[in-house]
Amino acid sequence: MYAIARIAGKQFRIEPESKVKVPLMQLAEGSTYEIPEILFATDGDKRFVGQPTVTEVKITAKVLTHGRDPKIMVFRKKRRKGFAALRGHRQGFTLLQIDTIQGMTVTPKEKPAPRVKMVKPKVEAAPAPEKEPKAKAKAKTAAKPKAKAKKQEK
Repeated sequence: MYAIARIAGKQFRIEPESKVKVPLMQLAEGSTYEIPEILFATDGDKRFVGQPTVTEVKITAKVLTHGRDPKIMVFRKKRRKGFAALRGHRQGFTLLQIDTIQGMTVTPKEKPAPRVKMVKPKVEAAPAPEKEPKAKAKAKTAAKPKAKAKKQEK
């Protein structure tokens, strides 16, 4: 079971009991937040596609914390003009804990079966038949003595 939702202008894949790092929102830590824009939701056979949003499904989340991402350095330069600028940027974020996805049946999340690596059976190639020398090769060896004979005559 998962849903695709638009939160603060970006789309996120949301699953129950997961944490989502979204752009900074003006919400108090510890408060609950109902995600208003759900674009798509599925639970096995059931699928809800929004036109533009899904109204049958409701997702509630709890605001865990606010923070800032690590600093990235932005360097700009115009060659031969004497212009160079170095600036740092830290993007703010809000960490949400998804509580429930209502409107669809909730089943306990089962662990997927471990993937089995498929091994192709080794097929022994049939031995290649011995190739006979090409006719052109024989012609070249026959032409060489004639060339030597011509050189010796000169």
